[in-house]
Amino acid sequence: MKIAHLSTALALTLLLAACGGSQTESTEHAHGEGEEHAEAEAPRKGEHGGRVLEQGDYSVELAIAEDGTPPKYQAWLYRDGKPLPASAGTVEVRLKRLGNVAESHVLKPQTDGSLMAATVVGEPHSFDVEVVARIAGTALRWAYPSYEGRTRIDAKVAHDAGIRVAPAAAGVIADEHEVQGLLTPVEGRVAKVAARFPGPVRRLNANVGDQVRAGQVLASIESNLSLTSYTVASPIPGVVLARTAAVGTVASEGAALFEVADLSSLWVDLHVFGADAQHIRPGVPVTVTRMSDGATVDTTLERVLPGTATASQSTVARATIANADGLWRPGSAVKARITVEQQPAKLVVPLAALQSFRDWDAVFVRHGDIYEVRPIELGKRDAQRVEVLSGLNAGDQVVVEQSYLVKADIEKSGASHDH
Repeated sequence: MKIAHLSTALALTLLLAACGGSQTESTEHAHGEGEEHAEAEAPRKGEHGGRVLEQGDYSVELAIAEDGTPPKYQAWLYRDGKPLPASAGTVEVRLKRLGNVAESHVLKPQTDGSLMAATVVGEPHSFDVEVVARIAGTALRWAYPSYEGRTRIDAKVAHDAGIRVAPAAAGVIADEHEVQGLLTPVEGRVAKVAARFPGPVRRLNANVGDQVRAGQVLASIESNLSLTSYTVASPIPGVVLARTAAVGTVASEGAALFEVADLSSLWVDLHVFGADAQHIRPGVPVTVTRMSDGATVDTTLERVLPGTATASQSTVARATIANADGLWRPGSAVKARITVEQQPAKLVVPLAALQSFRDWDAVFVRHGDIYEVRPIELGKRDAQRVEVLSGLNAGDQVVVEQSYLVKADIEKSGASHDH
């Protein structure tokens, strides 16, 4: 599996290189009203560690305060490089997130001489920034991109790398129990084909594994009583599971010559242990998995048998599966997932979509050719999906396959957490 992942990652790298590479949106610069976007360069930092925005005689130092507080915009005002009181001006920060989502943060004077917003800047801190200020009656404006956790991947490159998205949507979280079991023929669908009169076996017409029809002759026996031959036939359609007779041997009266079973459907006897048995009820969904190749089939639990299995002291729960192709074989061990309860959830994503990013549980969403991290708060989960409590909206296009490739491309680009 690791080799496959490395091969896929290498393939994505080669594909990105062939198409000119992925363009990560991590450029940061500032410009004044009427200026063209300049070549990307690191922003100048002020004495408080914030980005310095300059225009004429005035400047604003802008930072996101995160020390001991939820992330909020904080600013300091200057004229000719000298600090001004917070009451000397106003500052508003307007953000445009991926997907054209707009938000505004109005900063108010604080007792420490700064201005600070009351509103929290949600993660990721990835957006186009517009800063609108007024200092001593002078209107000022700056605009710059500030991106993190974002990359651009060409649609064809993403397709060839197997990156697939699906909309976040409502779903159900299942309370499931993983159990093991055994396939057995359905009672009443197994027949013993026996000799009616004693005598030597003259002919056998079927072997183990043969499909036979109801009424098909399986053997010819010469009766010791009448010295004439008679035939025995299968009473049911099915597969020959066993043949105990041989030509020339003497069959006793009532002796079984063949065992025939109709295997078009099979019982699945599932062993449930301990307190789990108290939650299992007939009528709940069951997904049975074949251990040999991982094939699955969905069915319904029919009954919970009274008593316990002597050897394992387990409770036996029984379901029936269709076996038209004959690939499910009696005596085989299987795994099963019994769904006890299904709880609706407003928003779910597949477990395959989840990645860890920094210290977040996260997924990646796509807008056009741009992919961006989304920190999310998780709720309940089952074997296939997880509930999302916050961080996503219904309809967001979430990467559900090869999400680790998107993460790797973002990390390779070095998109920072810098403000």
